[in-house]
Amino acid sequence: MEVLQQVLAAYGLDRNHLQTKVIGSGLIHRTWKVTANSEHYILQEVNDNVFKDSQAISDNIKTIGSYLQMHHPHYLFVEPITAFNGNTLVTIKGEGLFRLFPFVKESHTFEVAATPQHAYEAAMQFGRFTKLLSELNVKKMKITLPSFHDLTLRFVQFKDALQNGNQQRIQSCQQLIQQLLGYGFIEKEYKGILKNPQFKKRVTHHDTKISNVLFDANDKGLCVIDLDTVMPGYFISDVGDMMRTYLSPVNEEETNFSKIEVRDEFYKAIVKGYLSEMQNELSTGEKKHFFFAGQSMMYMQAIRFLTDYFNDDLYYGSKYPGHNLNRAMNQ
Repeated sequence: MEVLQQVLAAYGLDRNHLQTKVIGSGLIHRTWKVTANSEHYILQEVNDNVFKDSQAISDNIKTIGSYLQMHHPHYLFVEPITAFNGNTLVTIKGEGLFRLFPFVKESHTFEVAATPQHAYEAAMQFGRFTKLLSELNVKKMKITLPSFHDLTLRFVQFKDALQNGNQQRIQSCQQLIQQLLGYGFIEKEYKGILKNPQFKKRVTHHDTKISNVLFDANDKGLCVIDLDTVMPGYFISDVGDMMRTYLSPVNEEETNFSKIEVRDEFYKAIVKGYLSEMQNELSTGEKKHFFFAGQSMMYMQAIRFLTDYFNDDLYYGSKYPGHNLNRAMNQ
């Protein structure tokens, strides 16, 4: 609590009249809702072990904010608050990197897409975000996570882990390994996309779970949030991550695999919502790969979880023995 008080004081908030509550369930950042003198804020600790270049995040958010303000001022863009140091980020030595956002009144988020309408609204918001930024020169955007959704790199890392990882774990997972290697055609298709001139690099969110969309009191989408991963990318990243996280009624932590299914009505909602904004932006070749987007992201996350399991859980961490193995099997 003392650390949070230091952070909030750096933004001019009275440390003697603060209330904080942990919210969200993200794997990377920690987030709190803060109440100070009847005003509400969102405080977030940026994981600088994952995001090595915090300045790139700040620069991208500034670039996007300036562009939207100039060309689409009606769009609700939630910008971080500037601290006394003139920056939006506050460093507490030995504790970490923090930033503060205004809380959008009467807004809320969902942890799961409970209805097809939720999926539709979220897909529409992510599509709208990319569409509104379609004329922004993508070369102005910095890379915040190098090779984040590079399936070929993840496949190479997976095969490297098979050679150099924890051999006891590898030997116990031979059936799963063979199953994943059997889906190697997905990685080959991804390589083809990289060479396909019909695929355009756009300003892409890259983390389209439904908790990164703000909804209003009537459950209508307001805007997208959590822009750390926004950088140049292909549409399959956004669409694929929506499919990965919306289609199943349970999340990637579920260990009762009989509960995992693809809900057709949610798939149709994603297609309808995203194309309501991006119909005229996508090429014919891109539209033909709409379904593939889901395959590629689920496959990539499966091999990433299993790679981490073989590397003794160094990246995602593990809350119990076999945690990342279960996550891989879930995917």
